[in-house]
Amino acid sequence: MSNTKTALEATPNAMEQTTSEQAAQQILAAHRACEQSRDAAPATRASWLEAVAAGLETGADELVALGITDTHLDEGRLRFELRRTVFQLRLLAREVLRGEPLDATIDHADPDWGMGPRPDIRRVNVPLGVVGVFGASNFPFAFSVMGGDSASALAAGCAVVHKIHEGHLLLALRTGEVVVQALADAGAPAGMFSTVTGRAAAGTLVDHPLVKAIGFTGSSAGGRTLFDRANRRPEPIPFYGELGSINPVFVTEKAWAARKDAILSGYAGSFTMGMGQFCTKPGLLFVPDIDADDVGTALSGYLADKPSAPLLSPKLREGFDQALAGLAGSDGVEVLVPGDRAEAPRPTVLATTAQAVTSNPALLAQEMFGPATLLIRYPPGSDLTELARLLEGQLTATVQAEPDEELAELITVLREKTGRLLWNAWPTGVTVSYAQQHGGPYPATTAAGTTSVGTAAVGRFVRPVAYDSFPEPQLPPALRDGNPWGITRRVDGVWKPAPGPGAPAASPTSREGE
Repeated sequence: MSNTKTALEATPNAMEQTTSEQAAQQILAAHRACEQSRDAAPATRASWLEAVAAGLETGADELVALGITDTHLDEGRLRFELRRTVFQLRLLAREVLRGEPLDATIDHADPDWGMGPRPDIRRVNVPLGVVGVFGASNFPFAFSVMGGDSASALAAGCAVVHKIHEGHLLLALRTGEVVVQALADAGAPAGMFSTVTGRAAAGTLVDHPLVKAIGFTGSSAGGRTLFDRANRRPEPIPFYGELGSINPVFVTEKAWAARKDAILSGYAGSFTMGMGQFCTKPGLLFVPDIDADDVGTALSGYLADKPSAPLLSPKLREGFDQALAGLAGSDGVEVLVPGDRAEAPRPTVLATTAQAVTSNPALLAQEMFGPATLLIRYPPGSDLTELARLLEGQLTATVQAEPDEELAELITVLREKTGRLLWNAWPTGVTVSYAQQHGGPYPATTAAGTTSVGTAAVGRFVRPVAYDSFPEPQLPPALRDGNPWGITRRVDGVWKPAPGPGAPAASPTSREGE
C-alpha cells in the first residue's frame, strides 16, 4: 500500500472540507483556463483526453486498491468500471478529433435561395465555460471524478470543478490528482480540472456567476434542491440532473406463457446486480395474475445463489431500509420473498395488484435503492397501457413480449414516459456509444432532451454561435472554407466527413450497469 500512503501524504488536508473561498478561487482558476483554451484545436483537446485516459490506466492498481478500501465493491467490478471510464475518454477523444462536438455548419451566400437571397452564414458550437460536476455514490469511476459528466464537459472544451462524493473520498481525491497531473503533463492550462469537497463548496459551485452549467447524479431530493437553486440565480444556468428511476418491466400474457421461468430468472439477476444500487435497476415487474403461488417459489430459487454484500455506505443503507419498510407497510402490499436485515442484506420481493396501484399510484413511485423490487399482478385481459399511464418519468422501460404481438399503444405510452425502451432485454447494461440515451422525463432527470452517457452527452456543455457575412480571415478555423482542422462539417446542406483518421474502435468492455 506504499502508493496509497504517498497519495494521502500528497494531500495533507484530505479530510478537510473545501471552504467557499477556496472553491471560488478554484472556479476563478477554471475560468482562466477556459479563456486560455477556448480556441484550442481539436487535436489538442483530444490529446488532453488521451492523457487523462493513459494516466488512469497507469494508476489503475493504486486506484482500484483505494476503491476497495473506500467501498464494498470487489476488484473485478472496480477494474471493469475503470476500463469503461478509460474507453469513454478515448471514444470522446476520437469524436473531438473529428470535430463532432463543434457541429460546424456552413451556408454559403445563395442569391437564388427559395425564400429570397441568403447571406453567407456559418455556425459552430463553443464551450459554455466552467462546469460544476457532482459525483455519484454508486459508481466511483464511471459517474465520479472522471465519469461521464466530467469527460463530456472536457470534450466540449469546458473546465471542470468536480464536487467529490464523500462515499469514496480517498479514491476520488487521488483520482483528481491523477487527472490534474495528466492534464498538466499534456500542456493543458492550470485550473482545467480540480476537485472540491463539502457542503459549502457545493453551494458555491451552484451559485458562482462564473459557473455556467451543472452536471449532477444523485438523489431526487438533493438534485431538486440544487436544481431550484440554480434556477434562482440572477443568471439561471442549465442543471443536468439525474435524480432517480424505478424502471418498469411489462410482461405480456403471451410472453409469460411462453417463457415465464426465463423472465423471472433474468429479472432476478437484473434487479440484484450491484446489490440493486444501479439507477437502471428494474424496480417494477408487471406480470399476469396466473400461477401466483408459483412465482414466489420460483423467484426464491433464482435469488438463492445471488451474492450479497454491504451497501455502498451507511447513508445508502439507511435510505434503503426506510424505503423498503415504507413500501412494505403500504395497504395492499405483501412480502412475496423475504429478505433480511443483515449487514449484507438478502433480496426482497414485494407484491401488490393492479387494482392497488390504480387506487394508489404512489406505490409505483417509491424507489428502493438496494436489493428489493415490487411485483404487480394484473388480471388476464388487462389493458397494460392504462397501467403504464400511471408511471412518472423513467430512465428506462422494458417490454417482455412475443414478436407477433400488437403493442403499439403500450409502446407509445412508454415512449412518453422514458428515455430508453427495451424489448426482451434488461436495463442494467448501459453501453457507452453514439446512439445511447441515458436520460428521461422528470423526475428521472431535469433535462429530458439530453443524455449523460454516450457521445451525445457532450452537447450539454456547448452552445451554438452563428457568424453572419464574416470575411474568411475573421472566421474561426472550424468555419473557414479550407477546413484547416480537417473536421466533419455540413456545407450547404451536405455532410462532409473528416478527411483524416478517427474511425471508432469497438470495445468489448464498454457495457456496464448504471
